[in-house]
Amino acid sequence: MKKRSLLLGTVLAGITMLAQPAFAADKIAVVVKSLGNGFFDAVHQGAEDAAKEIGGIEIIYTGPAKSTAEGQIEIINTLIAQNVKAIVISANDPDALVPVLKKAMARGIKVISFDSGVKKEGRLMHLAPSSTELIGQKLVSMAEDAGGKNAEIAVLSATAQATNQNEWIAVMKKVMAQPEHKGLKLDAVVYGDDQIDKSYREAQGLFKSYPNLKVIVAPTTIGIAASAKAVQDEKKVGQIFVTGLGLPSEMAGHVHSKAVKSFAIWNPIDLGYSSVYAVSAFIKGKAKGVAGEKIALGKVGSTTLDADLTGAMAEPFDYNESNVDKFAKIF
Repeated sequence: MKKRSLLLGTVLAGITMLAQPAFAADKIAVVVKSLGNGFFDAVHQGAEDAAKEIGGIEIIYTGPAKSTAEGQIEIINTLIAQNVKAIVISANDPDALVPVLKKAMARGIKVISFDSGVKKEGRLMHLAPSSTELIGQKLVSMAEDAGGKNAEIAVLSATAQATNQNEWIAVMKKVMAQPEHKGLKLDAVVYGDDQIDKSYREAQGLFKSYPNLKVIVAPTTIGIAASAKAVQDEKKVGQIFVTGLGLPSEMAGHVHSKAVKSFAIWNPIDLGYSSVYAVSAFIKGKAKGVAGEKIALGKVGSTTLDADLTGAMAEPFDYNESNVDKFAKIF
Protein backbone atom coordinates (compact mmCIF):
# COMPACT_ATOMS: atom_id res chain seq x y z
CA MET A 1 0.00 0.00 0.00
CA LYS A 2 2.86 2.32 0.87
CA LYS A 3 4.39 1.79 -2.60
CA ARG A 4 1.06 2.51 -4.32
CA SER A 5 0.61 5.71 -2.26
CA LEU A 6 4.07 6.92 -3.26
CA LEU A 7 3.34 6.15 -6.93
CA LEU A 8 -0.02 7.93 -6.77
CA GLY A 9 1.65 10.96 -5.16
CA THR A 10 4.24 11.11 -7.92
CA VAL A 11 1.56 10.95 -10.64
CA LEU A 12 -0.54 13.65 -8.95
CA ALA A 13 2.55 15.85 -8.62
CA GLY A 14 3.22 15.41 -12.34
CA ILE A 15 -0.36 16.32 -13.22
CA THR A 16 -0.11 19.42 -11.01
CA MET A 17 3.09 20.50 -12.76
CA LEU A 18 1.48 20.01 -16.17
CA ALA A 19 -1.51 22.08 -15.09
CA GLN A 20 0.68 25.07 -14.20
CA PRO A 21 0.40 27.80 -16.87
CA ALA A 22 3.44 28.14 -19.12
CA PHE A 23 5.57 31.25 -18.71
CA ALA A 24 3.86 34.07 -20.62
CA ALA A 25 6.09 36.49 -22.49
CA ASP A 26 5.38 40.21 -22.27
CA LYS A 27 3.81 41.30 -25.54
CA ILE A 28 5.24 44.54 -26.91
CA ALA A 29 3.48 45.93 -29.99
CA VAL A 30 5.61 47.92 -32.42
CA VAL A 31 3.15 50.04 -34.41
CA VAL A 32 4.69 51.64 -37.50
CA LYS A 33 3.36 54.27 -39.91
CA SER A 34 2.67 51.69 -42.60
CA LEU A 35 3.64 48.14 -43.51
CA GLY A 36 5.85 47.37 -46.49
CA ASN A 37 8.31 50.18 -45.69
CA GLY A 38 11.97 49.13 -45.70
CA PHE A 39 12.89 51.61 -42.96
CA PHE A 40 10.32 50.12 -40.59
CA ASP A 41 11.21 46.55 -41.59
CA ALA A 42 14.68 47.41 -40.29
CA VAL A 43 13.10 48.83 -37.10
CA HIS A 44 11.35 45.45 -36.69
CA GLN A 45 14.67 43.61 -36.98
CA GLY A 46 16.16 45.78 -34.23
CA ALA A 47 13.12 45.25 -32.02
CA GLU A 48 13.46 41.47 -32.37
CA ASP A 49 17.19 41.69 -31.57
CA ALA A 50 16.42 43.56 -28.34
CA ALA A 51 13.67 41.10 -27.40
CA LYS A 52 16.12 38.19 -27.69
CA GLU A 53 18.71 39.98 -25.57
CA ILE A 54 16.28 40.99 -22.84
CA GLY A 55 14.30 37.72 -22.84
CA GLY A 56 10.65 37.09 -21.99
CA ILE A 57 9.38 39.45 -24.71
CA GLU A 58 7.22 38.75 -27.74
CA ILE A 59 7.19 41.45 -30.44
CA ILE A 60 3.94 42.14 -32.29
CA TYR A 61 4.93 44.07 -35.41
CA THR A 62 1.98 45.85 -36.98
CA GLY A 63 0.78 48.94 -38.80
CA PRO A 64 -1.84 50.07 -41.32
CA ALA A 65 -1.57 49.48 -45.07
CA LYS A 66 -1.53 53.25 -45.61
CA SER A 67 0.01 55.95 -43.42
CA THR A 68 -3.13 57.22 -41.71
CA ALA A 69 -3.98 58.06 -38.12
CA GLU A 70 -7.33 56.27 -38.52
CA GLY A 71 -5.56 53.03 -39.41
CA GLN A 72 -3.29 53.28 -36.38
CA ILE A 73 -6.21 54.09 -34.05
CA GLU A 74 -8.04 50.94 -35.20
CA ILE A 75 -4.92 48.84 -34.56
CA ILE A 76 -4.36 50.37 -31.11
CA ASN A 77 -7.94 49.57 -30.07
CA THR A 78 -7.33 45.94 -31.09
CA LEU A 79 -4.07 45.86 -29.09
CA ILE A 80 -5.87 47.26 -26.02
CA ALA A 81 -8.39 44.41 -26.30
CA GLN A 82 -5.49 41.94 -26.49
CA ASN A 83 -4.07 43.47 -23.28
CA VAL A 84 -0.54 43.89 -24.57
CA LYS A 85 2.05 45.05 -22.05
CA ALA A 86 3.36 47.94 -24.14
CA ILE A 87 2.92 49.90 -27.36
CA VAL A 88 5.85 51.47 -29.20
CA ILE A 89 4.59 53.74 -31.99
CA SER A 90 5.81 55.95 -34.83
CA ALA A 91 2.83 58.27 -35.15
CA ASN A 92 1.05 59.33 -38.31
CA ASP A 93 -0.49 62.23 -36.37
CA PRO A 94 0.83 63.66 -33.08
CA ASP A 95 -2.61 64.87 -31.91
CA ALA A 96 -5.18 62.41 -33.28
CA LEU A 97 -3.61 59.41 -31.53
CA VAL A 98 -3.58 60.97 -28.06
CA PRO A 99 -7.11 59.90 -26.93
CA VAL A 100 -6.68 56.21 -27.83
CA LEU A 101 -3.17 56.09 -26.36
CA LYS A 102 -4.42 57.70 -23.14
CA LYS A 103 -7.04 54.95 -23.07
CA ALA A 104 -4.26 52.36 -23.44
CA MET A 105 -2.25 53.89 -20.60
CA ALA A 106 -5.37 53.97 -18.39
CA ARG A 107 -5.50 50.17 -18.85
CA GLY A 108 -1.92 49.85 -17.61
CA ILE A 109 -0.29 49.58 -21.05
CA LYS A 110 3.09 51.33 -21.29
CA VAL A 111 3.22 53.65 -24.32
CA ILE A 112 6.23 55.33 -25.88
CA SER A 113 6.65 56.94 -29.30
CA PHE A 114 9.73 56.80 -31.51
CA ASP A 115 10.83 58.35 -34.80
CA SER A 116 7.63 60.41 -35.28
CA GLY A 117 6.32 61.57 -31.93
CA VAL A 118 3.02 61.76 -30.11
CA LYS A 119 2.11 64.78 -27.96
CA LYS A 120 3.42 64.51 -24.40
CA GLU A 121 0.04 63.58 -22.84
CA GLY A 122 -0.27 60.52 -25.10
CA ARG A 123 2.93 58.71 -24.10
CA LEU A 124 5.45 58.15 -21.30
CA MET A 125 8.41 59.29 -23.42
CA HIS A 126 9.47 59.91 -27.00
CA LEU A 127 12.69 58.46 -28.42
CA ALA A 128 14.02 60.75 -31.14
CA PRO A 129 16.53 59.21 -33.57
CA SER A 130 18.98 62.02 -32.79
CA SER A 131 19.04 65.64 -31.61
CA THR A 132 19.60 69.06 -33.15
CA GLU A 133 22.99 69.37 -31.43
CA LEU A 134 24.18 65.92 -32.47
CA ILE A 135 23.07 66.38 -36.09
CA GLY A 136 24.74 69.79 -36.40
CA GLN A 137 27.97 68.45 -34.93
CA LYS A 138 27.87 65.42 -37.23
CA LEU A 139 27.45 67.59 -40.35
CA VAL A 140 30.58 69.57 -39.43
CA SER A 141 32.67 66.48 -38.68
CA MET A 142 31.66 64.87 -42.00
CA ALA A 143 32.54 68.07 -43.88
CA GLU A 144 36.02 67.99 -42.29
CA ASP A 145 36.42 64.30 -43.06
CA ALA A 146 35.54 64.95 -46.69
CA GLY A 147 37.47 68.16 -47.37
CA GLY A 148 39.94 68.64 -44.57
CA LYS A 149 40.14 71.01 -41.61
CA ASN A 150 40.62 74.11 -43.79
CA ALA A 151 38.03 73.41 -46.49
CA GLU A 152 35.63 75.88 -48.05
CA ILE A 153 32.13 74.48 -47.68
CA ALA A 154 28.58 75.37 -48.70
CA VAL A 155 25.23 74.18 -47.38
CA LEU A 156 22.47 73.14 -49.77
CA SER A 157 19.34 72.94 -47.64
CA ALA A 158 15.67 72.22 -48.35
CA THR A 159 13.60 75.39 -47.92
CA ALA A 160 14.40 78.63 -46.13
CA GLN A 161 11.44 77.89 -43.82
CA ALA A 162 12.46 74.32 -42.88
CA THR A 163 12.62 74.64 -39.10
CA ASN A 164 14.64 71.50 -38.38
CA GLN A 165 17.21 72.20 -41.11
CA ASN A 166 17.59 75.82 -40.03
CA GLU A 167 18.26 74.61 -36.48
CA TRP A 168 20.88 72.14 -37.73
CA ILE A 169 22.59 74.87 -39.77
CA ALA A 170 22.61 77.17 -36.72
CA VAL A 171 24.38 74.46 -34.72
CA MET A 172 26.85 73.96 -37.58
CA LYS A 173 27.74 77.67 -37.44
CA LYS A 174 28.15 77.49 -33.66
CA VAL A 175 30.42 74.44 -33.93
CA MET A 176 32.47 76.05 -36.73
CA ALA A 177 33.12 79.05 -34.46
CA GLN A 178 34.92 76.79 -31.98
CA PRO A 179 38.77 76.96 -32.12
CA GLU A 180 39.19 73.37 -33.32
CA HIS A 181 36.91 73.96 -36.33
CA LYS A 182 37.77 77.57 -37.24
CA GLY A 183 39.67 76.49 -40.35
CA LEU A 184 36.40 75.70 -42.14
CA LYS A 185 34.96 78.52 -44.23
CA LEU A 186 31.23 78.64 -44.98
CA ASP A 187 30.85 80.20 -48.45
CA ALA A 188 27.06 80.13 -48.70
CA VAL A 189 23.76 78.58 -47.67
CA VAL A 190 21.44 77.92 -50.60
CA TYR A 191 18.02 76.30 -50.90
CA GLY A 192 16.82 73.66 -53.35
CA ASP A 193 13.26 73.62 -51.94
CA ASP A 194 13.52 69.83 -51.75
CA GLN A 195 13.07 69.67 -55.51
CA ILE A 196 15.52 67.54 -57.50
CA ASP A 197 15.92 69.95 -60.44
CA LYS A 198 16.26 73.08 -58.32
CA SER A 199 18.72 71.40 -55.94
CA TYR A 200 20.77 70.24 -58.94
CA ARG A 201 20.86 73.79 -60.38
CA GLU A 202 21.80 75.27 -56.99
CA ALA A 203 24.73 72.85 -56.77
CA GLN A 204 25.89 73.90 -60.25
CA GLY A 205 25.60 77.53 -59.17
CA LEU A 206 27.87 76.86 -56.19
CA PHE A 207 30.53 75.36 -58.51
CA LYS A 208 30.58 78.57 -60.57
CA SER A 209 30.37 81.05 -57.69
CA TYR A 210 33.03 79.46 -55.48
CA PRO A 211 36.00 78.08 -57.44
CA ASN A 212 37.73 76.86 -54.26
CA LEU A 213 34.66 75.07 -52.93
CA LYS A 214 35.60 71.69 -51.48
CA VAL A 215 32.45 70.30 -49.82
CA ILE A 216 28.69 70.63 -50.25
CA VAL A 217 26.81 69.71 -47.08
CA ALA A 218 23.18 68.82 -47.79
CA PRO A 219 21.06 68.03 -44.71
CA THR A 220 18.22 66.81 -46.94
CA THR A 221 17.86 63.48 -48.75
CA ILE A 222 16.84 65.16 -52.02
CA GLY A 223 19.57 67.81 -51.84
CA ILE A 224 22.39 65.38 -51.15
CA ALA A 225 21.48 63.06 -54.06
CA ALA A 226 21.02 66.00 -56.48
CA SER A 227 24.34 67.56 -55.41
CA ALA A 228 26.22 64.28 -55.85
CA LYS A 229 24.75 63.85 -59.34
CA ALA A 230 25.82 67.39 -60.24
CA VAL A 231 29.37 66.66 -59.06
CA GLN A 232 29.48 63.55 -61.27
CA ASP A 233 27.91 65.22 -64.30
CA GLU A 234 30.24 68.23 -64.08
CA LYS A 235 33.22 65.86 -63.71
CA LYS A 236 34.24 67.34 -60.37
CA VAL A 237 34.66 64.01 -58.55
CA GLY A 238 37.78 64.30 -56.35
CA GLN A 239 37.65 68.10 -56.54
CA ILE A 240 34.32 68.66 -54.73
CA PHE A 241 32.81 66.21 -52.25
CA VAL A 242 29.23 65.91 -51.06
CA THR A 243 28.04 64.87 -47.61
CA GLY A 244 24.97 65.30 -45.40
CA LEU A 245 21.86 63.28 -44.61
CA GLY A 246 20.73 60.69 -47.14
CA LEU A 247 19.18 57.28 -47.69
CA PRO A 248 21.52 54.35 -48.45
CA SER A 249 19.31 53.12 -51.31
CA GLU A 250 19.65 56.51 -53.03
CA MET A 251 23.29 57.15 -52.15
CA ALA A 252 25.07 53.83 -52.80
CA GLY A 253 25.89 54.71 -56.43
CA HIS A 254 27.23 58.12 -55.44
CA VAL A 255 29.45 56.55 -52.77
CA HIS A 256 30.86 54.08 -55.32
CA SER A 257 31.44 56.93 -57.81
CA LYS A 258 33.62 58.63 -55.11
CA ALA A 259 31.52 61.82 -55.21
CA VAL A 260 30.53 60.98 -51.61
CA LYS A 261 33.00 59.63 -49.06
CA SER A 262 30.39 59.25 -46.33
CA PHE A 263 26.95 60.48 -45.32
CA ALA A 264 24.69 59.88 -42.37
CA ILE A 265 21.16 59.13 -41.28
CA TRP A 266 19.76 57.42 -38.20
CA ASN A 267 20.14 53.64 -38.13
CA PRO A 268 16.60 52.15 -38.11
CA ILE A 269 17.83 48.84 -36.67
CA ASP A 270 19.27 50.68 -33.66
CA LEU A 271 16.06 52.71 -33.38
CA GLY A 272 13.88 49.59 -33.07
CA TYR A 273 16.36 48.03 -30.67
CA SER A 274 16.57 51.11 -28.45
CA SER A 275 12.78 51.59 -28.39
CA VAL A 276 12.21 48.08 -27.05
CA TYR A 277 14.91 48.55 -24.40
CA ALA A 278 13.31 51.83 -23.34
CA VAL A 279 9.76 50.49 -23.04
CA SER A 280 11.04 47.37 -21.27
CA ALA A 281 12.41 49.66 -18.54
CA PHE A 282 8.89 51.02 -18.02
CA ILE A 283 7.38 47.51 -17.91
CA LYS A 284 9.91 46.47 -15.25
CA GLY A 285 9.35 49.62 -13.21
CA LYS A 286 12.93 50.79 -13.78
CA ALA A 287 11.77 53.95 -15.58
CA LYS A 288 9.14 56.45 -14.48
CA GLY A 289 9.16 59.00 -17.31
CA VAL A 290 10.34 62.20 -15.58
CA ALA A 291 12.52 65.04 -16.83
CA GLY A 292 16.21 64.41 -16.25
CA GLU A 293 15.77 60.64 -16.02
CA LYS A 294 18.45 58.49 -17.68
CA ILE A 295 17.13 55.41 -19.50
CA ALA A 296 19.37 52.54 -20.65
CA LEU A 297 19.23 51.53 -24.32
CA GLY A 298 21.26 48.33 -24.24
CA LYS A 299 24.38 48.33 -26.42
CA VAL A 300 23.36 51.67 -27.99
CA GLY A 301 24.00 53.43 -24.66
CA SER A 302 21.46 55.57 -22.83
CA THR A 303 19.26 58.62 -23.24
CA THR A 304 18.26 61.41 -20.86
CA LEU A 305 14.72 62.80 -20.96
CA ASP A 306 14.23 66.53 -21.40
CA ALA A 307 11.32 68.66 -20.14
CA ASP A 308 9.12 67.31 -22.95
CA LEU A 309 10.08 63.76 -21.92
CA THR A 310 11.98 63.32 -25.16
CA GLY A 311 15.36 61.61 -25.39
CA ALA A 312 17.80 61.40 -28.30
CA MET A 313 19.09 57.96 -29.26
CA ALA A 314 22.48 58.83 -30.75
CA GLU A 315 24.30 60.89 -33.34
CA PRO A 316 23.39 60.00 -36.94
CA PHE A 317 24.94 56.75 -38.17
CA ASP A 318 27.78 56.78 -40.74
CA TYR A 319 27.34 55.15 -44.13
CA ASN A 320 30.30 54.68 -46.44
CA GLU A 321 31.76 52.22 -48.94
CA SER A 322 32.12 49.55 -46.25
CA ASN A 323 28.42 49.30 -45.36
CA VAL A 324 26.25 51.27 -47.80
CA ASP A 325 25.30 48.27 -49.98
CA LYS A 326 24.12 46.28 -46.97
CA PHE A 327 21.80 49.09 -45.83
CA ALA A 328 20.74 50.00 -49.38
CA LYS A 329 18.85 46.70 -49.43
CA ILE A 330 16.91 47.81 -46.35
CA PHE A 331 15.97 51.44 -47.00
